[in-house]
Amino acid sequence: MSQDLEILFEDKPTRCEKCGSMEIEFKGVGEYQCKNCGFLMYDDYGLVRNYIEQNPGATQTEVSMATGVTKSKIRQMLKDERIEIAPGSLVFLSCEICGKEIRSGRYCEKCSGVVSEQRKKSESTRNSNITGGFAKHKSDATGAKRFNR
Repeated sequence: MSQDLEILFEDKPTRCEKCGSMEIEFKGVGEYQCKNCGFLMYDDYGLVRNYIEQNPGATQTEVSMATGVTKSKIRQMLKDERIEIAPGSLVFLSCEICGKEIRSGRYCEKCSGVVSEQRKKSESTRNSNITGGFAKHKSDATGAKRFNR
């Protein structure tokens, strides 16, 4: 649970590191700018993204050490397909179903399709099983008969 919360809060800047102003504006892709002095700041995603752009092929450990972003957050960014492993890298993620090597996400293309179809089927089954609202019961189960087992 605490790991999920750690990933949820990506250390987004709330106060300018230069002037201390709390007027911070989101500029996009992990970048924030102080409205008071114009200083640029980055959340965890922005730090990782910028480092990878400047150092293509960097390992997860290198990125973590250089940016201060934890390996678990970087791993989650990979699984969420926010970043991906560089082409030609010797390191890969593995599909959680078949184990095939992938560059980002949780599943390979084939297994992703299977998971998507399973979700659609379970949603349609779940929706078709809904019969009514609260206090609905069979017409023959009235009064005390309902409670007999």
